[in-house]
Amino acid sequence: MRKVVKFLAAVAAIVVAAGVQQNAEAAFVGAPMGLRGAIQYIKFDQPTLAPMAFTIFCLKYKDECKPRPQQIVFRGGRLKLTAQRLVQMQEVNKRVNGAIRPEPNLEGLRGEKWLLHPASGDCNDYAVTKRHDLIAKGFPARSVLLSEVVTSWGEHHLVVVVRTFSGDLVLDNLSGHIMSWSKKPYRWVRIQSPKNPNYWASLGDRAV
Repeated sequence: MRKVVKFLAAVAAIVVAAGVQQNAEAAFVGAPMGLRGAIQYIKFDQPTLAPMAFTIFCLKYKDECKPRPQQIVFRGGRLKLTAQRLVQMQEVNKRVNGAIRPEPNLEGLRGEKWLLHPASGDCNDYAVTKRHDLIAKGFPARSVLLSEVVTSWGEHHLVVVVRTFSGDLVLDNLSGHIMSWSKKPYRWVRIQSPKNPNYWASLGDRAV
């Protein structure tokens, strides 16, 4: 698994240093097939209730929660992680992290308001904005999922998971780096379903 993370970091360095996407694509596509066996994927467990704030979010932003029947969930809904997509993910993660001013929610569940592109907000606003922007760039909704986690200090937190054949990668407002989900120091609680964004599931063990 460490090799995979180092490889993704190396690709990112190539993209930034060289600034030539064609070269980065060539470097990425040339990854050894043997690495695939070390990749860990999120395992969906039992259906569970969506966060209440998500239900309210869907009432406000109906298009964000529309099932997309035209997008067939093929092979688990994963996408091929090309160099171009990696660059787009990095750009969205960096831009949204910088555009929204951190503002903690001190009112608990009562104060949760998931907003797209607010001037200030908490982790929920970062996550839904990143998901919206990635889908606007052509990422299939089935592969870009919101996930609730618990941090090492016991706080509930929302991140975006992009499900690829190269692993499940996390966009997080607490980090400028896109990392494998298995490398994040979180307890994973629940995640959107690839088949229908309104449905959520609990997460099973970290198994390949």
